Amino acid sequence: MRRLAIFLLLLVLAGIGAGAWWKYGSRQKPPDVRTAEVTRGEIVEQVGATGTLEAVNTVQVGSQVSGNIKELYADFNSIVRKGQVVARLDPSLFETQIEQARANLARAEADVERLRVGVDDARSKLARATELARRNLIPSQELEAAQIAVRSSEAQLRSAQAQVTQAQASLNQNRVNQQHTVIAAPIDGIVISRNVDVGQTVAASMQAPTLFVIAADLAKMKVTAAVDEADVGRIRPGQRVTFRVDAYPTEEFEGRVQQVRLQPQVVQNVVTYATVIDVPNPELKLKPGMTANVNIEIARRASVVRIPNAALRFRPTADTFAALGQAMPPELQRAAGRGGRPGDGAREGAGRASAAAPGATATAAGGAAARTPVARDRATAQPDRPVRPGAPRADAGPAPGSAVADGQRARPAGALPPPGTPVVPTDQGPGAGRRGWGGGPGGEGVSPEERRQRALARLAELPPEERERALQRMRERGFDPSAPLTSAAGAPDVTGESPSRTTPSTRPARTAPAQSATAPQRATTIDALFGPLPPTETTGRAFLYVNNQLKMVRLHLGVTDGTSTEVLAPDLQPGTTVVTAVILDVAASGTGGTARSPLMGPQRGGPPPARNTGVAPGAR
Repeated sequence: MRRLAIFLLLLVLAGIGAGAWWKYGSRQKPPDVRTAEVTRGEIVEQVGATGTLEAVNTVQVGSQVSGNIKELYADFNSIVRKGQVVARLDPSLFETQIEQARANLARAEADVERLRVGVDDARSKLARATELARRNLIPSQELEAAQIAVRSSEAQLRSAQAQVTQAQASLNQNRVNQQHTVIAAPIDGIVISRNVDVGQTVAASMQAPTLFVIAADLAKMKVTAAVDEADVGRIRPGQRVTFRVDAYPTEEFEGRVQQVRLQPQVVQNVVTYATVIDVPNPELKLKPGMTANVNIEIARRASVVRIPNAALRFRPTADTFAALGQAMPPELQRAAGRGGRPGDGAREGAGRASAAAPGATATAAGGAAARTPVARDRATAQPDRPVRPGAPRADAGPAPGSAVADGQRARPAGALPPPGTPVVPTDQGPGAGRRGWGGGPGGEGVSPEERRQRALARLAELPPEERERALQRMRERGFDPSAPLTSAAGAPDVTGESPSRTTPSTRPARTAPAQSATAPQRATTIDALFGPLPPTETTGRAFLYVNNQLKMVRLHLGVTDGTSTEVLAPDLQPGTTVVTAVILDVAASGTGGTARSPLMGPQRGGPPPARNTGVAPGAR
């Protein structure tokens, strides 16, 4: 009986413990919000590559004649001057050839003298025969024979004289070959390679053998770096370069881009281009053949506001807002309504899949199309900013009942204008969707005053904070919608168009710069034809964590170094906390709302105990 009571007591205690764990232990933990701070500092955008150090000017010293190395006057690392003797070949063979050429020359000269005597004798006989023939004492055949003898002896004399010239040339050639047995340095420099020893035979029958390699000046060197084809478009001559070598791991060396060669180098289907970098080497620390890890500086920003890239990749979901007890922002709801996952503002619906920008990427889950905020903004050609419910969209047509300058009827968005309607060129950057016909202020067929009124009406519909930011952006582009309209030719109107984007009646004719026609003729290399790189400007979003709530902020971004990105607008103060991830404690139930009994085993198909719902797929 006592054992039964103890068993029942233990059973009751186990039930109480299980119930307590069921009630308190299975509660969902509060979300873990991970944040980072906005800082101020320097951002350097770089392109990495690997190259090899080389001397700027390297000369291979060889031998034009064959022979044995008799003497060497230079060794590795020897400093030599131009004209200094560095080696001698055995000249005995060439001296023998010179003596033989002299003997041939003497014999040729003797033959010339003998034939000259023969010419004089033939001429004397011809003169005597001519006199006898005049007196009719000899037949004419003897006179002709005397004439032929003179011409024959003269031809033999000219042949002998040519042999003299040939013998003289052979003698001079042997003398030159003898002089080539003395090897002299062609430039001032340092011997970095010696390929022969004393007594070694060099053969110059097919090509000149290399005896020494002399570097002109190791105080000035170059790095030939292999830059990937994806990055070569951002390389310009004159860009600053920093690199390190394994011999001095703690030191950083500098240089400048000198040339980007056009010849591609393909290795295993990887295309690279040789980029030549000038490197000063006053201390002679750098040596030819060293491997340099190069960083080519594309852009540098000093003392700018920086935001971590993890904060720009953060995308909260509906679960994230529900766990924080916060309503999802309307723009994220609209993004979900267009076919994306609820709460995922980075995903686009199938209806806009055909307008995907080149920067669009595919997500892993479900195979749904996804784009970054920057790619989405470029695809829609309008600023990535929230739209107040009820406010007219930037890509919508003119409001019903709006006045049109020439009496044209309002056309729906996307419709083509009738034939003969002038087309006004529009920007391709942010804000281009607000210009052009039917797109708000700035459409063709609309008077400047009408565009001004539309701009003011749109500003009036915006919230105060958005209105101030919009006014600030307009002023930065060079116009103020609150200022009176200027009718002078070329003056900016309320659309913010520059004089080159005015209406067709006032737009000046586009003319190419005067120097553009002759610039290619003056350029000596193709590198001089490339202009400076355009400034890097993109858009994005980040989330602040204020009063345990997520607050979305639209950002205008600049250059990035892969870890942080420059913030151009709005003005974020250093020290501002931005969200990089939100870790939710998900219930072990497959439904996500009802906890299961702890006495049951693990169920198949249930979610993991915790997951990060606020990090983009590529940010983990």
